[in-house]
Amino acid sequence: MTTTVKLYNEDPYLKECTSTVTGIVDHGVTLDRSVFYCQGGGQPGDTGVLVLPNGSTKKIVNTISQRETGAHLHVLDEEEALPEVGAEVTARIDWERRYGFMRMHSCMHMLCAVIDAPVTGGSVSEGRARLDFDLPEPIDKEAVTDALNKLIQQDQPRHFRWITDEELQSQPELVRTMSVSPPMGHGEVRLVEFEQIDLQPCGGTHVSRSGEIGEVRVSKIEKKGKQNRRVIVEFA
Repeated sequence: MTTTVKLYNEDPYLKECTSTVTGIVDHGVTLDRSVFYCQGGGQPGDTGVLVLPNGSTKKIVNTISQRETGAHLHVLDEEEALPEVGAEVTARIDWERRYGFMRMHSCMHMLCAVIDAPVTGGSVSEGRARLDFDLPEPIDKEAVTDALNKLIQQDQPRHFRWITDEELQSQPELVRTMSVSPPMGHGEVRLVEFEQIDLQPCGGTHVSRSGEIGEVRVSKIEKKGKQNRRVIVEFA
């Protein structure tokens, strides 16, 4: 099966692209290239539509990595008929939903800069996100909120750069997550850097400057286990 070129790795602001259907798997399709983010790293897969040459659309309800093959699978709504292999389509994401994920995922990188502790888990959802920290002592919700918004307001630029798997293995301090391994195994790993704030490997989609995140608030800090603290952040 043809490998999908993941255009969002270099430009997460692409909203659509022209593509060719390369395969049918279950009730989904693979494309030669895609702007649809594939579920992973705590971030949901993109939704949207495939636009056929006659102008009709087919609804995409999720984007996942197919378990058996690892294929980048665009899952169609159950009511949709499958397009033919070889069909030329326009792949168009639900941009407002994606942009919210970009803002909140980037906010989680700010949170890593505020709380100096290993990350044991996390997820991004619509309008909110959470990170779990290996942190025995309680932390103040208002203080974290204030520190987060100060970093966001610095409006620092974001950069992507790539290093080899071997380079990452020689710099374990770059990896903040204990529960999720960086996206290794392809020879190169993408680093996400917000200047003067945070640098870590990540395959997710991110805003171009921290200021785009906007104002946020820590809505809850929960104790999960002996020394695990869950920090939940929402848009203010």
